[in-house]
Amino acid sequence: MDLEKIVSQLKKLYNHRYRTINKRVTNALDETIKTQKLNFTELNLHQIKSLSNTILDIESQKVHDELESLIAQKEALESKLYKKRQELQDIKYSVFDAIESTIEKDDTHTLSKLHQVKLQSIDIFDILGETVESAIITSIERSKDSEATENIQEVIREITYQAIKEGSISTIRTRKILSTILNSAIEVAEASPNNALNILSPTLKGMRSGLMHSIERFKKRVAYMPLEAKHILIEDYDNIMEDLNQTDTLFMQVVQTQANEASNEIRNLLVELNQNMHLDLEELVVISKETAGVIRSKVSNFTKSAVKKADKALKSDKAKEAKQMGVQAWGIAKEALGSAIKTAKGVMDKK
Repeated sequence: MDLEKIVSQLKKLYNHRYRTINKRVTNALDETIKTQKLNFTELNLHQIKSLSNTILDIESQKVHDELESLIAQKEALESKLYKKRQELQDIKYSVFDAIESTIEKDDTHTLSKLHQVKLQSIDIFDILGETVESAIITSIERSKDSEATENIQEVIREITYQAIKEGSISTIRTRKILSTILNSAIEVAEASPNNALNILSPTLKGMRSGLMHSIERFKKRVAYMPLEAKHILIEDYDNIMEDLNQTDTLFMQVVQTQANEASNEIRNLLVELNQNMHLDLEELVVISKETAGVIRSKVSNFTKSAVKKADKALKSDKAKEAKQMGVQAWGIAKEALGSAIKTAKGVMDKK
């Protein structure tokens, strides 16, 4: 059997004048079988696969080309979006720099308020490490010893909150943010070992407060979430609940991981601070559980209205097709298992 000849014949006989896929496919196969004098039931897996892929290529060529074109457009658009985001960031920096130039350098009260507005306006996620390092150093240089720790805690709290609040509270994203903040603080502490305690202790407290603040904000947003936005909770419900149930563990893991990568002196200090954070993390656990409760209640209300829609969806053509595919997959597995058992039994019988 010349498979290449059969495939070539199938392509020639494929007629696009028929309106439906079913008609086009069955007509092409019938004509090919007739002209090539084939018995379809005698074809092996490789031959059936070649014929099926040929038909798939013919039918999907136009859509495939359109998809490739859309992907290319998407990549070009993403590149433009990135450049525009950078341009927007540059504009924001220029505006705040211009405003700051009109304020006296010794007017720390006004500058502090402007910097707070700047922090809330600029996307700091991409420059998080540099922002933390600069904030800590500035707090040390411009504050008295007694005020430095308070200032560091407050600025880290604000940075943590601003970095987390607009995105998801997923474990992966939160871990990355907390790790980046702590890593930058450790670098400053390594360079100034005499101030290590006064840097790392308020940093951890600020991280905890910022995380709590962002979860509290998320809880309020969920409480007033409209029905139209229900998919945000329902689609990722299990992950959100799991993440909320382990915020304290996540926090302590971040500290431990960063401690393991630091010098011996800093590692010992972080381990001690981490152990002493147990009581401080109780409040974090409470707010996380409260948020989980609000989500559970909200999803319950959403689910009641979704049951009827789900029942309707289960009767759709797509659901039926999915069920059929599942049955077919089970049949393939059953046949393969039966074949394997027969082979093994044959080997045993020979023995």
